[in-house]
Amino acid sequence: MAKTSPKGTAKSKDAGRRAVVEQMRREQQAKERRKTLLMIGAAVLVGAIIIGTAVWQLVREQAADGRELAAIGVPASEAGCQDVVTEDAAGEGEHRPPGEGISYEDAPPAFGPHWENALQPGEVRKFYTADDRPEVERLVHSLEHGWTILWYDDTVAGDETALTDLEGVADNFPDVTDREQKIIVAPWTADDGGEFPDDAHLALTHWSAGSAGQEGVWQYCSEVSGEVVADFMDEYPASDSPEGVNPQVF
Repeated sequence: MAKTSPKGTAKSKDAGRRAVVEQMRREQQAKERRKTLLMIGAAVLVGAIIIGTAVWQLVREQAADGRELAAIGVPASEAGCQDVVTEDAAGEGEHRPPGEGISYEDAPPAFGPHWENALQPGEVRKFYTADDRPEVERLVHSLEHGWTILWYDDTVAGDETALTDLEGVADNFPDVTDREQKIIVAPWTADDGGEFPDDAHLALTHWSAGSAGQEGVWQYCSEVSGEVVADFMDEYPASDSPEGVNPQVF
């Protein structure tokens, strides 16, 4: 029986070790390739999201810019608007300290007690989201000063097309210091109180001086309509309010 040479056995072991090392090297290279591909894929995905978000924002801005008010959204006849309703108003000059909770019976309010710290020119924007909207108690103070507020609910807040239309409405009133362009577009959230009636998702509100006493004014609609906004503001201008003609208030 032939004997195995110690030298041959050593060579065989060396070859086996080299094969194991080579296999480990290949596996490590494969892991590195997979890791690199995953990193590249993640970077491409993040880049696509960033670019897509920027493009969508640009499209929204371009869609909102340059449209005449009456051409925004649907015609008044298709907006699903209810008749204008009014209610005797109270709360003029009834100022409360900032931070004090005030309960309003109506959703949204068109009048009532409010915080004393009225919004100033540097604070007012024509379009707000739930992330940056002032407190309801401050917006009611703006109503007292003649501002019309177009409120939109959570359904509209989740509708990009409707939001674009609302931004278009706000863009038609760019000058916050113009006393004839006093409109604010703002969200009414589930945390603010009750829901809008029936199938309404938008509400125009105004605090009117009235011909025989102050009134709160509401018009609820289902769809955004610049035509409805224009008609409402023509009927209830900023001067028709408890303090809208006072040059000392904003």
